[in-house]
Amino acid sequence: MKIPVSWLREYVDVNATTVEIAERLAISTFELEKISYRGVPDEDGNLGLFRVGLVLEAAKHPNADRLQLCTVDVGEPEPRQIVCGAWNFGTGATVAVALPGAIMPGGQKLERAKLRGVVSDGMILSERELEIGDDHTGIIVLSRPFDPGTPLGDALPLGDEVIEVETGFNRPDLLAIYGIAREVAAVFSAELKPPPGREPDRPLDPEPVDVRIDDPAGCPRYIGRLFRDVRIGPSPEWLKARLTAAGQRPISNVVDVTNYVMLALGSPLHAFDHVKLVQGRIVVRRAEPGETVRTLDGEERRLEPSDLVIADAERAIALAGIMGGEETEVTGTTSDVLLEAANFEPVGIMRSSERLGLRTDGSNRWEKGVDPYTAEQAAIYATELFVDLAKARYTGETDAQGDLPVRPVTRLRPERTDAVVGLEIPLTDQRRILERLGFEVEERAGIVTVPTWRARDVTREVDVIEEVVRVYGLEKVPFTLPMRREMFGRLSVEQRLGRICEETLAGLGFSEAYTFSLVADGPDELRLANPMVSNQAVLRTTLLDGLVEAAQRNVHAQNAGIALFEIARVYLPSGGPLPDERRRLGGIVEGGFARAKGALETLYETLRVELRVERGGEPFLHPGKAARTDAGWFGELHPARLDGSWGVFELDLETLFAGVEPVPLYRDVIAYPPVRQDLAVVVAEDVPAGALVETARDAAGDELREVAIFDVYRGEQVGDGRKSVALSLVFQSPERTLADADAAEIRGRIVAALTERFGAEVRGG
Repeated sequence: MKIPVSWLREYVDVNATTVEIAERLAISTFELEKISYRGVPDEDGNLGLFRVGLVLEAAKHPNADRLQLCTVDVGEPEPRQIVCGAWNFGTGATVAVALPGAIMPGGQKLERAKLRGVVSDGMILSERELEIGDDHTGIIVLSRPFDPGTPLGDALPLGDEVIEVETGFNRPDLLAIYGIAREVAAVFSAELKPPPGREPDRPLDPEPVDVRIDDPAGCPRYIGRLFRDVRIGPSPEWLKARLTAAGQRPISNVVDVTNYVMLALGSPLHAFDHVKLVQGRIVVRRAEPGETVRTLDGEERRLEPSDLVIADAERAIALAGIMGGEETEVTGTTSDVLLEAANFEPVGIMRSSERLGLRTDGSNRWEKGVDPYTAEQAAIYATELFVDLAKARYTGETDAQGDLPVRPVTRLRPERTDAVVGLEIPLTDQRRILERLGFEVEERAGIVTVPTWRARDVTREVDVIEEVVRVYGLEKVPFTLPMRREMFGRLSVEQRLGRICEETLAGLGFSEAYTFSLVADGPDELRLANPMVSNQAVLRTTLLDGLVEAAQRNVHAQNAGIALFEIARVYLPSGGPLPDERRRLGGIVEGGFARAKGALETLYETLRVELRVERGGEPFLHPGKAARTDAGWFGELHPARLDGSWGVFELDLETLFAGVEPVPLYRDVIAYPPVRQDLAVVVAEDVPAGALVETARDAAGDELREVAIFDVYRGEQVGDGRKSVALSLVFQSPERTLADADAAEIRGRIVAALTERFGAEVRGG
């Protein structure tokens, strides 16, 4: 939000510089972005070079059809000759003039110049050149009489300091200049003036204003005021300058008044052309199925029954709280205006705004919860300005309302404030601060009545304490930590095992990575409704994409020995409204399949879980170098994904940790000697080596203590489509020494099982 300081000072009489105001409020109230200056620089006498001028003569330039050659009295002994490109004035006009040497807004220095062969000794100024408004089609013609040579600053607002702040939280009162002034008054113990707006004389014979609220939950209050004989035209320069400094574009006096009052008091307004309302009626209701409305931006909006609309007797004419409709907008021919000063329920406005992708200054305020009691003051202020600036006749009013919220009541114990803050704040200071912020304090009972504009966010005693301390001075609170008397909690099993994974991979030379949870492509049911950017539109289903992208950036940076891992969540389609969130461990490492397999072998060994592997077929892995475990997959990344030889893996942590023994159990050392044998069998090429190991274990029983594959041979000796797999077997019994006959019997069971299941042939006898 942009806060013109001259506007702020109209509402609060404070003896502090702009920098002091901004710095104090940055601690107590909002996030300060910057302080800027708009308009003509006020330094080194520069303002003295901007003057009121009287046009003594105005005629066509002798050498240019589109230029005027003017003689202008600027209060000097001799008039100045000035060339001007505008034609909206003539002899006798009072104009704004900049003399040679003047520094213009933006820093450009004005010089005497020759235009089409004629010297121009100054410049007659437009609104845009003074940063008062956007109009550059003509120059400023002053309506009030000023003597030639009068400092232009006496006639026009030439410059202003602007405090730019971020008020993204739910404090709608801070989206009003008067709300900021209230904060200044509280922080600096300054005088806050009454809210702007003076009710003009009410009509003696008021016209009826037909307003009906069909949905009081969505619209608890609707004030409609009718104006006749409205003169639509440009706003005065002071109003344009204020709006421009606050970031608004001046349009016309009626529209500008609605925007000005919104900025001043925080309650959005809207003006309808009353003649265009069917039967002159306003109905606040929900949209009908299939109903549409063309908004002021020219877009045809298809509505849903949940959308709150403003309608006349026949059709929807505006999106309540978001944007008016094109069919009833105020134009240059409008003479009768219906002013809307209403209040709308915030959640419905937010949902409609998000669904339609339509965010406005009004919707931004409504969705934060505007005070319904502010609507009346906003209507009064807008009425005053309509009468003054558009010469309107105020002819009728209605105030339709449902049950307006009552002011919340809570308590405040001064000693509780001191205990929470860690600082003794005098009772008189606590009360003074709260009263300046609009709270009512019953000191004896400790009862605090919250003002309506803070009813949504101040509901508890601790909220009231926060109000006291932030204004009293957060910088005064001592930097101390609370005393720790007890400590509870410890790592969960999942946290402890997760740390073991992190430490193991770090010990293997991996670095931890953090990648985005959103990717470009994926299942439609995981796609965001309104993604911020196109390449982050879908919830990820794997960690691989982010790790590959991170590795690619390291390659481009010419880093060597790249090894990255990440522990994070992925999101899988569940068929329900929310995805299935799974926590996974992923990794990528230079060196191909062997490096990935080695990392997983070490990880499984550290967790005391047996790594059981079978052939994999993931499309993103290199054919023939892909494997699966019970918890996920690993292998060599397909070269189409990333140049070079890269090992990758991804494991589901819940599945992985399910195999970890909660408490490792001691196993007695067997004192009897082992019997070691090797066994080579020939099987079909497609038989997984891991399946041979599992079958051997099942057939041999507990006396097979160890089994491992130590060689795989392919060649002429075993034939095409077949391979020889060599297994190392260790037999051992905890009860006795095994004889050769015992080992032969166990070996025979293994051979029989392999033959029956895989058609294995024993190689070498």
